[in-house]
Amino acid sequence: MSRMMKTSTFWLWAASVVALLFAAGHTLGALWTPATGGAAAGVVDAMKSVHFNAMGSDATYWHFYYGFGLSITSYLLALAIITWQTAALARSEARRLRAFILTLAALYAAIGILSWMYFFAAPLVLATLVVVCLLAAFCCAGDSSNQPAI
Repeated sequence: MSRMMKTSTFWLWAASVVALLFAAGHTLGALWTPATGGAAAGVVDAMKSVHFNAMGSDATYWHFYYGFGLSITSYLLALAIITWQTAALARSEARRLRAFILTLAALYAAIGILSWMYFFAAPLVLATLVVVCLLAAFCCAGDSSNQPAI
């Protein structure tokens, strides 16, 4: 294993790249949904046609579905950027970032579990890869001998 692969910076960069792929996949997944034809088209039509008042605004279930999807994409993109920025900080502060890295790993583990329970394999696989990279970064952050000199 190369010296670079033994650093938390490397594993955080790897996690951020996989996290970025996760965000992109979520965004591109919106292009595939909703499915057309049959019962799926009826559900989408109902989601778009049923209007109700939500805190003084006219809303539909489609607005909520689509808006939450875009919100999740925003969160996933922000997490990828935060992970990338954490990699830069880890060059000099890896040991101090351990709790933060573990928090990110727990968050992605929760995303993976929810994906397994409610969605399908692709987000589970990507979330698992991010967790593995983050746990590797966490382990490397505890060993100051593996951190590059500034």
